[in-house]
Amino acid sequence: MSRVRPNIRVAHPVRLITDVRQRRETQLRYLRADASPNWSQRVHEKEGELMKIASRPAVTITATSTILEALELMSSRRIRGLVVVDSSGRLRGTLTATDVIDYLGGGRAFMVLRQRHKGDIYSALTHEYVENLMNPSPLYATTASKISEALKIMVINGVGFIPVVDRNLTPVGVVTEHDMVRHLGTSEVKIKVSSIMSTTIVAVFADCSLKRAAELMSIYGFRRLPVVSREDGSIVGILSALDFIGFFGSHEALKRASSYDIDDVLSTPVGAIMTKEVQTINQEADVYEAIQAMNAYGTNSLIVVNESGDATGLITERDVLVAIASQR
Repeated sequence: MSRVRPNIRVAHPVRLITDVRQRRETQLRYLRADASPNWSQRVHEKEGELMKIASRPAVTITATSTILEALELMSSRRIRGLVVVDSSGRLRGTLTATDVIDYLGGGRAFMVLRQRHKGDIYSALTHEYVENLMNPSPLYATTASKISEALKIMVINGVGFIPVVDRNLTPVGVVTEHDMVRHLGTSEVKIKVSSIMSTTIVAVFADCSLKRAAELMSIYGFRRLPVVSREDGSIVGILSALDFIGFFGSHEALKRASSYDIDDVLSTPVGAIMTKEVQTINQEADVYEAIQAMNAYGTNSLIVVNESGDATGLITERDVLVAIASQR
């Protein structure tokens, strides 16, 4: 089981910044030449109807809702994705925490905030609508889908959240990486954490701005960033996409800011909203122990440490899912 520790030293030669393309390539090595998954026996044994493991009901929002309403819903429910529906309740798109972070400072959509709202965060939250940020062509599964079919969508496309719809395209649930890992990892996996962890860590300094953190999340596609001390490089906390969402969705961002200028809001240091508890797992542990720890702490990643307690890498739910889905 993991330990909750502050000020974790980073072991040499762990790197704090990596190239996201390297991680994506490792996910695809488990596919056959025809791009079909080469499933492990565990997947065949755990095959079944998708609705048996899907999270229900789907948390939905309309395309005409404001971004603030979406943030409030995601923050209050502690979820990182919403299913967008039309007036008849049919699937129209998805909105994820990553989409919102891209808009609020991380990526290309930030230019919309700059140009359309002149950098006014209040206007950007209350006069921008979900339909303008959502993915209008989302990947999805149906109530008749098998678990392996949804797993294929997630592994090949590198997505961790897909809606499940009925024959009328009405969302009835969602399936996430967490649902898949919980289902497939119900017994000892017999894979060491050290064999699937990433030995490079994308991190942010505690005194860096939220703008910098949002940029890192958007560029590298990570939902959690270890926060390190600029003085000694030790890991002192974790900043998650939900921390970012909660900062805006709880209206804390507007309360802290001295103006409605987005630059003022995004100048908030990471250390002000990060989670100071850091969940860890020993590098020699079985992946099943990592799954248990993620479930216990409600996280999708763990800092991997050696016997001395120094960080040697990072393991995510996606790492676990790909490993156990392809285990031989």
